[in-house]
Amino acid sequence: MSTRKKQATPAGTDVPRHIAIIMDGNGRWAKRRLMPRVAGHRKGVEALRGVIRACAERGVSHLTVFAFSSENWRRPQEEVTLLMELFMRALENEVARLHENGIRFRVIGDLSGFSERIQALIRDAEALTRDNTRLTFTVAANYGGRWDIVQAMKKLMAAGVSPDEVDEAALAQKLSIADMPEPDLFIRTGGEQRISNFLLWQLAYTELYFTDALWPDFDPAALDEAIASYRTRERRFGRTSEQVRSAS
Repeated sequence: MSTRKKQATPAGTDVPRHIAIIMDGNGRWAKRRLMPRVAGHRKGVEALRGVIRACAERGVSHLTVFAFSSENWRRPQEEVTLLMELFMRALENEVARLHENGIRFRVIGDLSGFSERIQALIRDAEALTRDNTRLTFTVAANYGGRWDIVQAMKKLMAAGVSPDEVDEAALAQKLSIADMPEPDLFIRTGGEQRISNFLLWQLAYTELYFTDALWPDFDPAALDEAIASYRTRERRFGRTSEQVRSAS
């Protein structure tokens, strides 16, 4: 007989509590317009600004975006350098606006790969916005889902947790977003249909939504389409449809 503990079932809501997004298609957006790739990334920052505002207005409590994966270091050096400059400028120019609108800013990932200047800007931004509660906006930078699980295991080992004490709950408490609800809705723009090492553990029961729209073209109306799709899903979490209906 199985001794596996029953997991609590998250409450269903019309509006996702937590949306996770892979913002794909910036380079292709620029290429179609005969522009340099960095122009697409700059336009992507504008699109992100609109999506953050829309999430706050619609009552989403957490938004997590994949800005730079641990695999993105493999891109051409010129593009990586431009992305780092863009990240630094965004930190310098956008955080005050987030704070004015009651939005908490966080970064998850291996920050040791960034310059001291970027690390300092991240620390300052997180400290400034720490007490804001309208929306928690999290940027995954130099992040990978496998890295997240490994670093969680290292924390458990460092704490002296024995193998017999390691279970899903113990490991989940050491992950990068342990204090947040797991994502209800995952969105990937750009037409690709894969998770790409993003929040591997946390997306286990997340509703997946893929769109051909390139990220710079993803606006609040496109976000509403994704949320509308989410509302049509039956989230069973291992239960039968009959159990879901009776519980509601």
